[in-house]
Amino acid sequence: MDLNTITEVVRRPSGRPGPQWREGDAWLAGGTWLFSTEQPHLRRLVDLTALPWDPLVASREGLEIGATCTIRELYAFAPPGDWTAGPLLARCCEALLSSFKVWNAATVGGNICLSLPAGPMITLTVALEARYELWAPDGSARVVDALEFVTGDHLNVLAPGEILRRVEIPAHALRKRAAHRRFTLTRLGRSTVFLVGTRSPGTDDLLLTVTAGTTRPVRMAFDGIPDARTLRQSIDAVPADVWFADPNGTPGHRRHLTRHFAEEIRRELTAGA
Repeated sequence: MDLNTITEVVRRPSGRPGPQWREGDAWLAGGTWLFSTEQPHLRRLVDLTALPWDPLVASREGLEIGATCTIRELYAFAPPGDWTAGPLLARCCEALLSSFKVWNAATVGGNICLSLPAGPMITLTVALEARYELWAPDGSARVVDALEFVTGDHLNVLAPGEILRRVEIPAHALRKRAAHRRFTLTRLGRSTVFLVGTRSPGTDDLLLTVTAGTTRPVRMAFDGIPDARTLRQSIDAVPADVWFADPNGTPGHRRHLTRHFAEEIRRELTAGA
């Protein structure tokens, strides 16, 4: 058995580390997942934490989150008062149930790139209509919609050597009303379903984001607040193979919870309109 997997750690990568990439490499940010399981295919780690990336930059355009921003830094951020959806930042951090040691090390970018169905940073950024800037080893960059990034359980659109540089959340999404519902089998368990609904001020629109219960994020957009039947039909139209199955819930259980919580969100965002 080959136990000598990691033979080198690059601790001071260049400001744009893509060209250093080679087969057997892994980007290292918080390392909370990377160090938690065997990685026999890896030979070298490229440590991103030494790069001078700003963790959080708030502006009139919205919020920019550096990929190496820790969960602790995001949780401590105080959003401007007119960002009505701002409390969702902390709620999604709280969904990453772990010790303070993990919170101090785990990164927003790492949680997104791990691409697990229950990744709360995926829930947050898809619900708030974020875009991701990706860097390729050849020095080029591209921007993708957060909704299109995760393609399945532990699957995403990253090409070999490509890296998530930053998350950009637009101000108009942060100024929406937001309601969320989350279910776990145990108080400190992984999310079985995590839903977020948002509504633009002064309009009848509804954007419903379904995560954790599905292998990839699902977004349902309505120009006007739907009635209960229409909302249920939209949920039932989600393909059967998109619903997730693991010890935290069967696809049928997750679909049932999604129907129930989606209706609660619909009523909450309708009230006081």
